[in-house]
Amino acid sequence: MSGAALAADNDTVRLGLLMEAAQSHQELVDGSLRQLQAHTRGLDEVVRDEIRRVMSAELAELMEEATRAAEVLRALARAARLRAALWSTLAAVVPGAVVAIFLWWWLPSPAQMAALRSQHAHLAAAVARLSSGGGRIDLRRCGDTSRLCVRIDRHAPAYGEQADYLVVRGY
Repeated sequence: MSGAALAADNDTVRLGLLMEAAQSHQELVDGSLRQLQAHTRGLDEVVRDEIRRVMSAELAELMEEATRAAEVLRALARAARLRAALWSTLAAVVPGAVVAIFLWWWLPSPAQMAALRSQHAHLAAAVARLSSGGGRIDLRRCGDTSRLCVRIDRHAPAYGEQADYLVVRGY
């Protein structure tokens, strides 16, 4: 064999070894790639599980917060109703109390009312006595000399021996 053939053989062997090494590396890369893909799938599941766990925890916490907020709102509503009832009661009672105090101060007491009723009865009896005793007589001053005159009933008969007594109108 000549030197050129030996060199070509050497190059062929080297090329064959290089090809074997490349194929071996390719198989290693393929195996590593398959392992990486399997590992990636496993990571996907782990990440999804972690996301689910975190989301579940966050949603549970959110539900607790919403429940607490609802309880606070209910308490505020009760307090607002109580406050509105108190103000409504005050708005109804205070003016009534003011009117009652004013009337108590301004109107006569029961004792004063009894005294006024007694006085009224006494005055009514006095008016009745005066009325029956001539209190309704219509007296006036008449003429240029302002003589005392009385209104009489012209349809009533005259009385006395000389018929000089006449009936006063209204009696």
